[in-house]
Amino acid sequence: MRHIVDDVNNPLGRGFSLIIQLLILISLLAFSLDTLPDLTDAQRDILMYIEVVSVVVFTIEYIARIYAVEQRLKYIFSFYGIVDLLAILPFYLASGLDLTSARALRFVRLFRILKLLRYNKALDRFHRALSIAKEEIILFVFIATILLYLSSVGIYYFENEAQPEHFKSIFHSLWWSVTTLTTVGYGDMYPITAGGKLFTFIVLMIGLGVVAIPAGLIASALSKVRDEEDKGRLNR
Repeated sequence: MRHIVDDVNNPLGRGFSLIIQLLILISLLAFSLDTLPDLTDAQRDILMYIEVVSVVVFTIEYIARIYAVEQRLKYIFSFYGIVDLLAILPFYLASGLDLTSARALRFVRLFRILKLLRYNKALDRFHRALSIAKEEIILFVFIATILLYLSSVGIYYFENEAQPEHFKSIFHSLWWSVTTLTTVGYGDMYPITAGGKLFTFIVLMIGLGVVAIPAGLIASALSKVRDEEDKGRLNR
């Protein structure tokens, strides 16, 4: 069983992985098509059949993987195990709920796209890179959160009196902080005072670094993963 569900170095394993990948893409396409407003009942029935077939195959795959692995609990609570469960769980839960709740659960079906991580070496490399840079990324998120809060406080005190309708509180100022630190700048909230403009310039300069840091961290980690793979090939 394991040589089929978890080994792409043989014809059966390759065929199985290709079927699963194709089915993931078809189910995601069906999910998108189902949101079209002018579908006929027949078309919706076809999309429903695709969903049923997808869930049946994904369920068989999930059970087969549990059966094939030695440490079953470890797989069930692993990243891929949770993703595999989320790929099928909404269908079974939605069948016993009202329409509104079922629609909310359908969104969880998008987690199926994460199943592709298992079958794509580039995506797997990216996942490993994130694991390597995990501590640095957590530190960056913590620092970015502090900067977000401080910039909200700063712009509030600079602009509250001049624009009380936009910068009503620190919480209202958070939206300005997000768009400014990420250098998006939608223009719906902007400073008009001299102090606010100077403060915005400083925040924008910091924002350029905030955007660049995670890209650098991931690029460095990807390079490290690639070096490890190259060393592994040379040692074989």
